[in-house]
Amino acid sequence: MRELDDHAAHALTLVSPLAPVTVPISAALGALVADDCLARTASPPFDNSAMDGYALRAADVAGASEGAPVTLPVAGETAAGAAHGRVPPGTAWRIMTGAPLPAGADAVVQVEATDGGVDAVAVRSPVEAGRHVRLAGEDCREGDLVVPAGARLTAVRLAALAAAGVAEVSVAPRPRVAVLATGDELVAPGEALGPGQIHDSNATLLAGLVAEAGADAVVLERVRDEPSALLARLDDVHVDLIVTTGGVSVGAYDVVKAALADRGVDFVTVAMQPGKPQGLGSVDGTPIACLPGNPVSVLVSFATIVAPMIRRLRGVDRGSPAQASVVAEGWRTPPGRRQFMPVRFVSGGEVAPATAGGSGSHLVASLAVADALADIPAAVSEVVAGDTVRIVRWSP
Repeated sequence: MRELDDHAAHALTLVSPLAPVTVPISAALGALVADDCLARTASPPFDNSAMDGYALRAADVAGASEGAPVTLPVAGETAAGAAHGRVPPGTAWRIMTGAPLPAGADAVVQVEATDGGVDAVAVRSPVEAGRHVRLAGEDCREGDLVVPAGARLTAVRLAALAAAGVAEVSVAPRPRVAVLATGDELVAPGEALGPGQIHDSNATLLAGLVAEAGADAVVLERVRDEPSALLARLDDVHVDLIVTTGGVSVGAYDVVKAALADRGVDFVTVAMQPGKPQGLGSVDGTPIACLPGNPVSVLVSFATIVAPMIRRLRGVDRGSPAQASVVAEGWRTPPGRRQFMPVRFVSGGEVAPATAGGSGSHLVASLAVADALADIPAAVSEVVAGDTVRIVRWSP
């Protein structure tokens, strides 16, 4: 029986980071930056006014007060988007927020401290040099680092790049991950159930998990439990990773194992509960992870094996930082196997089992209340209230 850490490490050897692609910033939301993003221009690119008011020399209104305003002729006017002007000594220049500071001015008096004059303006308070002036490059200068490699491009980061003159970015592409749920017993959600049939929740579960992990899910149409049909379905798939569910154990109708065992996929048992039967390998050069068919097993297998593979494809070295929580309500664990118990957070950040049936791999409806997985070492036979457990999340 293979240890989970060894199995997960082997899974990572099957995938490599995808080559970066260059995209316009308008199409980069949520992507991971492949290279450091440097400012192409200074921000602001020129000295400009932070207020609607009057640009002038601070020395010209040093003695201004409410009772004795200083009146200056208005030599000109500049709005945002206009060219620079020039302020002669002893004059003021009407200016709008964001407009270039005219040459000769070293301060801006906000309009509220004046009478708002057009031809001449009465300034009712002094102003120090530099007041209400945004200096060129005070946000960033050309060549400054704006967004480091590995960062996720949020709306705010994209805005920062735009302000710094960056139009395109090199990003890690979203991996394309094919999802295939197998089993003659499966029917689409909402369809009437016949004898021995169940609704297919695994395709929905995996497609959502793949998307949450930062990849694009390609959901393949189910095929009958026939090896040749499965091989035909996989033959025309062009993706970065294939994930199947079901058909990997020792049953007479385990179609995935029957079809792929002699085609580059290694089927093993892993010392984990749930999720013991697993398959890993490549099919015609495409990495493939073959997971068990029970939904909780799928969730656990995704969190521990598939999600790290997707992160590697995206060029992400590690997942979320390790987290630990105190147990509010204990449970039994299987002997000799590492257990992953679906848990929910209760008051104070403590955790309790999310299901009444423990970590049973079929308890998919109960997952609706699960927040995370508790990772319990194989040597532990029972978890009791007050214990501290490691928490694993299936989404970033």
